[in-house]
Amino acid sequence: MQLWQALLIALLGYLGANQTPWFFSTTGGWYVLGRPLVAGTLIGWILGDVQTGVLAGAAVQAMYIGLVTPGGAMPADINFAAYIGIPLALVSNGSPEYAVTLALPLSFIGVAIFNLTMSLNAFFVHKGDKYAEEGNVKGIALMNIMGTLPTFILRFSIIFLACYYGAPFAEELTQVMPEILGKIFIALGGILPSVGFALLLQQSLKENKMIVFYLLGFVISASLNMTILSITTLAIVIAVLDVAYRKEEAIQ
Repeated sequence: MQLWQALLIALLGYLGANQTPWFFSTTGGWYVLGRPLVAGTLIGWILGDVQTGVLAGAAVQAMYIGLVTPGGAMPADINFAAYIGIPLALVSNGSPEYAVTLALPLSFIGVAIFNLTMSLNAFFVHKGDKYAEEGNVKGIALMNIMGTLPTFILRFSIIFLACYYGAPFAEELTQVMPEILGKIFIALGGILPSVGFALLLQQSLKENKMIVFYLLGFVISASLNMTILSITTLAIVIAVLDVAYRKEEAIQ
């Protein structure tokens, strides 16, 4: 990986962090740039392999598709998982499943970094409160800007170092890795996204019997080889009919 590539990936990783206000706050940062699917696309473009980047991003996204981060709660840091796991998988010529297996431990490291920066930012918050009591508007503004430094220093530097210096190591590791270990990684990478879908179902299903519609989509896809767009259209039609039927049943 070239220097400019590692720097650009690290910059995007910083802009997509949960505590970064610059790219339309969390709306454009955490919820756009921070999503693994978006990150995979951008990383693939930077590294010259958009297709693999999108596939790797989609695989990592599937694992965390049910993840929610209300307030300061961070069960897993998908930003770290995406901006370190995906580029390392791409430069080592690994499959999307490799990106998933790398993403899991990285997400926990990211949570530790997130908690550390939140603790460090408490200093700037207290200083900002002090300036507010004094009526020092410039001081408050300065503390808001200074509060972004811990995130930039830790997140940008770690992503850059991991991508730039870790890429040769990741490539060499995949070359000397026993074949059986590689198959284990691929198997784990295929299983882990199911955890994400399970979390999503747990949050979205109001009745357990609705799981039938979910399973029906897989059966139709496997049996008829329909595209995702076709299945989505069919799902919308079924949903509309189901809602209409429930309304008529309620009126009667």
